Amino acid sequence: MAGSAHAHSHGATGRRDRRWLLAALGVVVTFMVAEAIAGLLAHSLALIADAGHMLTDAAALLLAVAASRVAERPARGAYTYGFARIDALSGQANGITLLLLAAWFTFEGVRRVVEPSDVRGGVVAVVAVFGALVNVLATSLAGRADRAGLNVRGVLAHLVTDIWAFGATFAAGLVVLWTGWLRADPVATFVVAALMTWTGTKLVREAGRVFLEAAPPGIDPQLLGKELAAVDGVAQVHDLHVWVLGSRATAMSAHVLVSPLFDCHEVAESLRLRLADGHGIDHVTLQVDHEEQQMHDADNCADPHGTVHLSPGRIGENG
Repeated sequence: MAGSAHAHSHGATGRRDRRWLLAALGVVVTFMVAEAIAGLLAHSLALIADAGHMLTDAAALLLAVAASRVAERPARGAYTYGFARIDALSGQANGITLLLLAAWFTFEGVRRVVEPSDVRGGVVAVVAVFGALVNVLATSLAGRADRAGLNVRGVLAHLVTDIWAFGATFAAGLVVLWTGWLRADPVATFVVAALMTWTGTKLVREAGRVFLEAAPPGIDPQLLGKELAAVDGVAQVHDLHVWVLGSRATAMSAHVLVSPLFDCHEVAESLRLRLADGHGIDHVTLQVDHEEQQMHDADNCADPHGTVHLSPGRIGENG
């Protein structure tokens, strides 16, 4: 019953998140179309770049909705961990899209610097103001979803970056309107491209940590191993691995040697409670064995694939 209630809770959270994300999507798509038309009429590459960025916002929102739905599927068949990492795929796709768009807008910006277009600064400034307000609304809606997932954080990064981009576009529109310096428009485009590059790189890097099974931020495997080795009854901890399963789950595995005076099951339960309560690691696999009486040197049982951690009681025992 507890497992059923847990699954039901995640399902309800996922449905609520999707409603907020779809509401934000409706706002973004409506304004994106209007901005693209305005950019074409005003001959503004900055506005078209902003519209292109909003297209990635819309794609990010769609991916987040799809990822939320897929992530709720239970583990089955060959997918023994379920689909928790689908949000990392979504985040990586968003990041790569941003980087590709940034490269294209930079190229077009350089071309516009060499051959400036007749930009209508007033239209650019007005549309940018409305764009910033629309993005604030979309950010507020999407921000009500669960921010634990990389896909939702990616969406919010898109939207917040767009707010700053509209600020740069607004400034460019005013410069063109007041001074007639047409190159202000491609300069604003470079600002938008830089923001896209920063956001895209961050998303790709975070997704890469998930795919490479790196330890989650805030957890140092070396310190964690020493902490576990200090627990009463633990003689050694080695072959320790800790990695991110998905937005809501961290996994850990280790080989633990227990002093002959202690019960293996009790020590293992103590370690699991410490990991869950102190570090939020609830998917734990421990190979727990009693330390053999003749094992006087820790190097004799060192695993070549992992770090050995001695409990304080073992340090210097043979010296």
